[in-house]
Amino acid sequence: MQEVFKDFSTGGLLKIGNELLLESYRKPKQAGIYIFIRTTTQKASIEVDGVPYTISEHSLLALTPVQFFRYIEGSDLIVYQFNREFYCIKDHDQEVSCAGLLFFGNAHIPVIDLGEKEQRKFDTLHEVFVDELETEDTIQAEMLRMLMARFMIMSTRLLKAKEGFSEAVNDVKVDLLRGFNLLVEEHYKSEHSVSFYADKLFKSPKTLSNTFSKFNTTPLQIIHEAKRLLIYTDKTAKEIAYEIGFDDASHLSRLFKNQTQQSPSDFKKQLKKSF
Repeated sequence: MQEVFKDFSTGGLLKIGNELLLESYRKPKQAGIYIFIRTTTQKASIEVDGVPYTISEHSLLALTPVQFFRYIEGSDLIVYQFNREFYCIKDHDQEVSCAGLLFFGNAHIPVIDLGEKEQRKFDTLHEVFVDELETEDTIQAEMLRMLMARFMIMSTRLLKAKEGFSEAVNDVKVDLLRGFNLLVEEHYKSEHSVSFYADKLFKSPKTLSNTFSKFNTTPLQIIHEAKRLLIYTDKTAKEIAYEIGFDDASHLSRLFKNQTQQSPSDFKKQLKKSF
């Protein structure tokens, strides 16, 4: 099953279907589009930015256009794909509050476990999606965008609960986390220090580091996770280092090795051997 909506006036694209939508990602490449993958009765195996993941049954995960993605196996999947022209995450962030958390978090891919209650809610929403895709009228595009907004709001609420952000007292910390992740996504090629992001957020580096330590991560881990995406180009490790703003290629190599236990060159060689 595959349903496709195209808005020729804006270039907006929405696809809803099963695992067949992922066949073009049998070899790792940038997603190029926003992707939601929902497992149902079966597990799924994927690779994101060179890291393998096994997604358990009844789970949901989100991928951004900049992430390198490889689909390995999975069945009975429900897949949603859409481009920026269909729904701009950053432009609509005030509505859904997912940027920097559900998307562009950089620390890891957000995998959300769905209980029976949540499964029923997403099943119902999926049925409405499919019905709307078959209803062609002048308000179809707006209806589909509203449904996608609802989908992301539901997902973000569940992710916040999973990460321990459900209490109102954590709202400030959540906003700090989201703001930091969005800054990293925008500046990671040129800015590599915690102090730069701390200044942008009107926080001290110590305050920023202490806040992230409570979230079981650190700013530097997120910064270098973003840089790791560039390992999939055909350029050498030295070329990649200069392209993303390092004056000394060995600096990037040390940072990369601290995060992955491999140098950029070794990581790239290992990736080639797997195909």
